[in-house]
Amino acid sequence: MKIRTKNRITVTAGREIRWRKNAGWGEKIYAGVLQLLFPLRCPVCDKIVRQPGEKICLECLGRLKLLTPPWCMKCGKKLAEEGEYCADCKRKKHEFVRGRALYEYGSVALSIYRFKYGGRREYAAFFGEQAAEYLGDFIRSVHPDALVPVPLHKKRKAVRGFNQAELLARAIGSCLDIPVCTGFLVREKNTAPLKYENPEERQNNLKKAFNIEKNDVKLKRIIVIDDIYTTGSTMDEVSRVLKSAGAESVWYIALACGTGI
Repeated sequence: MKIRTKNRITVTAGREIRWRKNAGWGEKIYAGVLQLLFPLRCPVCDKIVRQPGEKICLECLGRLKLLTPPWCMKCGKKLAEEGEYCADCKRKKHEFVRGRALYEYGSVALSIYRFKYGGRREYAAFFGEQAAEYLGDFIRSVHPDALVPVPLHKKRKAVRGFNQAELLARAIGSCLDIPVCTGFLVREKNTAPLKYENPEERQNNLKKAFNIEKNDVKLKRIIVIDDIYTTGSTMDEVSRVLKSAGAESVWYIALACGTGI
């Protein structure tokens, strides 16, 4: 897997640094000092990245498994055998048009855990570049008006300090020059973690979890950004709310998803 380091956006120690070709020496020196004080850590091994200009240890590249065909033509899950749809999408109607994920979940699960709960905000820059590199054609084919990250409840965001989906959306948007829209879709219900619930429990738990706070945002084609896609319950509820507010079509991009049958 080849990485292209665009150095467009680096998130470190809670600061977002945008690198520009015409950046002045003062800005470059300031950014360099920040990287010395808060060095980037590899999203795979979590060690300090030693190679200048890189966001991942080169020897760790092969440990992240891109999600390759065959995948479900609806939700994007990797299929165990050739086919068009996974068993879940054959029996369930989703609210979104189509989705894609970047990695197989097993290869990136620990990285996502550190990204969300270990304060590794800088991982967003690498993940965003990889999503732009390998999912860019899919994203551009949608012609989205904006990327919309799945929001966190304000209490959970206050504890965590950030929303990982928003950091990821901003990194992707920066690479592909697509607007990122936040603030109008809010999470009003502080739902319990969904990973231990079955699909029916997830669906019930997410009812009325999201709402539109600002009705003056006119977005017709939206790509929702999240870290993990599992049963699709969250994505369906978000898509339903966005469409009820006037969106014509909703798509999604996730960092990872599991395997479909």
